[in-house]
Amino acid sequence: MDRTTALARIAKIVGPGGVVEGGDADAMLSDYRRLFEGEAALVVRPASTAECAGVVTVCNEAGIGVVPQGGNTGYCGGAIPFDADNQILLSLSRMNAVRAVDSVGFTMTVEAGLVLRRAQEVAAKNDLLFPLSMGSEGSCQIGGNLATNAGGISVLRYGTARDLVLGLEIVLPNGEIVSELKGLRKDNTGYDLKSLFLGAEGTLGIITAAVLKLFPAPRSRQCAWIATPDVDSACAVLATARRESADQVVSAEYVSRASLDLVLEFIDSARDPLDARHDHYVLLELASAQEEHELRVTLERILELGVQAGHVVDGVIADSGRQRDALWLLRETVPEAERHSGSSLKHDISVRTSEIPAFIASAGPILDAIAPHRRSVFGHIGDGNLHFNLLPVAGVEEPDFPREALSSAVYDLVAERGGSFSAEHGIGVLKRTELEQFKSSAALDAMRAIKSALDPKGIMNPGKVLG
Repeated sequence: MDRTTALARIAKIVGPGGVVEGGDADAMLSDYRRLFEGEAALVVRPASTAECAGVVTVCNEAGIGVVPQGGNTGYCGGAIPFDADNQILLSLSRMNAVRAVDSVGFTMTVEAGLVLRRAQEVAAKNDLLFPLSMGSEGSCQIGGNLATNAGGISVLRYGTARDLVLGLEIVLPNGEIVSELKGLRKDNTGYDLKSLFLGAEGTLGIITAAVLKLFPAPRSRQCAWIATPDVDSACAVLATARRESADQVVSAEYVSRASLDLVLEFIDSARDPLDARHDHYVLLELASAQEEHELRVTLERILELGVQAGHVVDGVIADSGRQRDALWLLRETVPEAERHSGSSLKHDISVRTSEIPAFIASAGPILDAIAPHRRSVFGHIGDGNLHFNLLPVAGVEEPDFPREALSSAVYDLVAERGGSFSAEHGIGVLKRTELEQFKSSAALDAMRAIKSALDPKGIMNPGKVLG
């Protein structure tokens, strides 16, 4: 089948409402951070799994690449096509239905194009909780969350996206549909196929629907902004909180003073909740089925023990939802503040939580020796994931900022401590070189074997992850 015929067939399958053209298509061909500008032979939005399968079948026959896209909020260019002749962009945005909510079995079956915040809202209306949460939740989609194994602010308590899935519906590279939406918590009938597609970034097939795990909605939440004398103390506060609360910690976010200063400078509504300046902060949130006052006593006990141990030097507990939002603003707007400040060199790394203090301490002198810079360090200390970002100092122009040398040093230090160079943002096209460098040859061979077996023509998200 020639390319022209194939594209015409695809357009017919999705119908006039499923073909995206003009400025709408252009917007979808640029990634969230504007690092990558793509091009495609066609941009389509199928309205059903059957349409999606039909499109993929034609592409498989014609040898046309298929680049799946969710909310296009990724950081690594994984949802952008780069071939105007031989690749199409397939958006899941029209496939956004909630197929079922099981309030007895605590599951929800949804289509891939459902926006994450909508999934949270549907769960809440049923007095349940879908705990996946992140800054982009107003626009990112469930399919993209699962394809990238998204993390976010509640991983410590509930796990990453892959931990929140009981079944998937998938369109394979040959157009066949695998539907495993039973919602079973026990099913030992061979290979766990869903695990292959969670985190595969669309390189093995297209996730079109999923059965998601739900949880009881918490009756109470308590949130505190805590100043600590050093990073070791920040980690110690987390450990104390987990023990004293019987592991009711939902989020534990670290924010360095440099990151907070950026927020206070560039975010108009931000206010420092403490009178004195401190170098290190932890945003700690507990959630429980306990009554509000009981959880408050637990949090106060955690802070009291921290003060006694010298791990807490100051802090404030939110007394209302508005105060809680104000504290979270200080953490959630760090990336926005960095953008206002200028360019930044971002590193989404993870090490064991116990290794975080040593990693930060060792990184400073090594990076200072390479080039003057500012460090903005923040992130999910509870699961060992830091956003270790480097910004040029005043007067240094972007071409003179040694990005490659600085990143190499960061990733080498992470590898020395048994960590990951990509904790939650994936590989896409941005981090393929690092994958080749830091993943073992045996692991890469196994990944390539899986890719070859499922996608022998290499049509699924060409050039991403494995290159």
